[in-house]
Amino acid sequence: MKLTNETKIGALALSAIIILIVGFYYLKGKNLFNRPKKLYAVFHKVDGLAVANPVIINGLQIGTVYEMVEKNEKLDSIIVTINMEKKDVKIPVNSLAYINKDLLGGASLAIEMGNANTYVDDGSTLNTKITTGLADEVKASINPALNKVNGTLESLDSLIEVVGSTFDPTAKSNFQRILANLTQSTASLQSLLNAQNGMLAQSFSNLNAVTRNLAGNNETINRTFTNLDSTTAKLARLNLDATLTNLNSAVSQLDSIVVKVNSPSGSVGLLLNDTKLYRNLENTTRSLNILMDDIRVHPRNYVNVSIFGKKNKGNYLTAPLVDTAK
Repeated sequence: MKLTNETKIGALALSAIIILIVGFYYLKGKNLFNRPKKLYAVFHKVDGLAVANPVIINGLQIGTVYEMVEKNEKLDSIIVTINMEKKDVKIPVNSLAYINKDLLGGASLAIEMGNANTYVDDGSTLNTKITTGLADEVKASINPALNKVNGTLESLDSLIEVVGSTFDPTAKSNFQRILANLTQSTASLQSLLNAQNGMLAQSFSNLNAVTRNLAGNNETINRTFTNLDSTTAKLARLNLDATLTNLNSAVSQLDSIVVKVNSPSGSVGLLLNDTKLYRNLENTTRSLNILMDDIRVHPRNYVNVSIFGKKNKGNYLTAPLVDTAK
C-alpha cells in the first residue's frame, strides 16, 4: 500500500504535536509515561517557589514540584505536590520540608531527613518548617549596617549645618587661611625631607656618624661595662654596714669631745673660754720676756765672773725691750 503525501504530512504533524505535548509536560515536571510517587507539603507562603522547581535532599535532586494549589478560599495555606522521580529513596516520616531561597530570587524545595525507622508512602504529607534563606540573612545583615550609615550621614549633615550656621564670614576666611598655611607648612616639610644637603639630612648624617663611632668602639664600651660590673661587685662584697657603724661611732665620740671642749667646766673649755686664765698667761709671758732681756743686758746681776769685784746690783729692767706679748 502506497502512502500518499497527504498521509505522510499528517503523520509527521501528529508526531510533532505529540512530541510538543510530551516536552511541554516534561518541562513542567510531569512525566506522561511514568507515574512517579507523589508527596505533599503544606506551606503558609511559597515565595519564589514555582512548578518544576527542583526538590533536593542533601544537595541531590530527587524530584520536582508538580503542582501548587490553595487549600481553601482564604489562601492561608498552599498545598505543594512533589513528584518523586527517584522512587527508591526512603524518606523517614519525621523529615521536614522547607523552601530554600537563593540570592537571585529563585527557590527550591529541600527535605531535611529525619531519623525515624518508618518511611513515608506514596501520597503522604511531609511536615514543614519555615527558614530564612540566604537572601533574607544577607538582608538582615545589611539592614543594620544601612541604618548605621544613614544615622552617620544624618549626624554629618547636622554637623555641617551647625558649622555653616556658626562660622561667620570672618571665621570662614580665617579657617581658609589656616588651611592655606597648613598646606604651605606641609610643602615646606616635604621640601625639607627631600633636601639632600639640608639641616635634616645633616642631622641624619651626624647621627649615622655617631652610630658608626659607637659600633667602632663597641669593644671599648664592653670593657668599660665589664670594669663597671667588676667594681660594682667589689662594692657589693664590702662590709658597708660595719664600716658605717664604725663611722657613726667615731662621729659620736668626736661629738662628745666637742661638747666637752665647749663646756666651761672642763680644762680645755676653761682654757678656751676663761679670760682670766688668758690674762694670767699673757702676764706670765710678758714677765718672762722682761727676765730674758734683763739677763741679756745685765748679765753681771745674775752671774759674777770677777775674782775681786762684787756683784752689781740694781738697774734691773722693768719692761722688755720688745714687748712681744702685746
